[in-house]
Amino acid sequence: MNWLDTIKWDDKGLVPVIAQEQGSGDVLMFAWMNREALQKTAELKRAVYFSRSRNKLWFKGEESGHVQTVHDIRMDCDNDVVLLKVTQLGHEPGIACHTGRHSCFFQSLQADGWQATEPVLKDPESIYK
Repeated sequence: MNWLDTIKWDDKGLVPVIAQEQGSGDVLMFAWMNREALQKTAELKRAVYFSRSRNKLWFKGEESGHVQTVHDIRMDCDNDVVLLKVTQLGHEPGIACHTGRHSCFFQSLQADGWQATEPVLKDPESIYK
């Protein structure tokens, strides 16, 4: 059996993916992959996701230069979530979020609502042309 066949793909042929920074353990982002994206990620050792909004493969960093080098690909016990252990490249410290932050999980629930807890490291206007 092909290793891709063991994954429980959803009804759209996608699987949720979490990108975790290898060195710090920070959760950087959540995205989706289809079979082709996961196959390419395994082959290239570079994160390739599936963009649901654009309905196409999305090579992380193709516009921003913020590439994710993949060190390890793991699957959860239910075979329905993938975890990538990555190094985030392109800026120091690495920027994974399109808002110019290190992590997409930069908002924390406080008494008065959601508050940004991580700084913008680079203005998104200068990242995306």
